[in-house]
Order: sequence, then structure tokens, then C-alpha cells
Amino acid sequence: MATFTKGFARQARLLTSAEFNEVFNAAEGRSADERFAVLARRNQYEKARLGLAISKKRLRRAVDRNRVKRLVRESFREHQDRLAGLDIVVINRDGLENRSNSELMLSLAGHWDNLVKRCKQS
Repeated sequence: MATFTKGFARQARLLTSAEFNEVFNAAEGRSADERFAVLARRNQYEKARLGLAISKKRLRRAVDRNRVKRLVRESFREHQDRLAGLDIVVINRDGLENRSNSELMLSLAGHWDNLVKRCKQS
């Protein structure tokens, strides 16, 4: 498992709007529940890359948005080896401020499983 010294490693992130649009427009795998919608597509790299679309419209307070982003990044780090070769975008749904950390982590683990299955098949 990779260790990160300073924040979330730059090579493990989707950085430009073009990279996000590639995932939105050509998603090979989709997974959704009442907490998150997650899109994925294969990339040409050996590593998985993560993009976050955590909207202010659905989570009004910055503290709530930041908590959700931290949880998504941590879950992604834990499952990064299994997700190798995928670009992933996570989109939040309404009502996450009332959900527990363990509930969100469990939801994300299920999404990672779904994406691995779907993207390996196609």
C-alpha cells in the first residue's frame, strides 16, 4: 500500500476539468445509492485516480463537505490497489451531514466492489 507524505498524492487525483469530463462522458462503470453516485472509466496508467464532486448545494456547511471529502479519500486509499487503472469520480447525494462515518465508509466500500466488477467485465 502506498504511503503519502504530504496530503493526497498529486498523481492519484483527477486535476483538470477535461479529466473529469472524460469520466462523466465515457463512464464504463456506475454505482449509486442514497449516499453517493460513483462513476469510473479505465485509464492508461497503472494507478487509480480520484476526483471529488462534493457540491455545496447538497452539503451547505464547509465542515460537512470537508468531512465527506476526507472520508472518501481515506476509503479510496484503503482500496487503491484493487482500483488500479481506473479514473473515479465520487458525487455526493443529499443528507450526508446526518450519516455516520462508518455508514459512509461502508457505502464507499460497496461502490469500490461494484466498480471493480463492472470495469473488469467491459
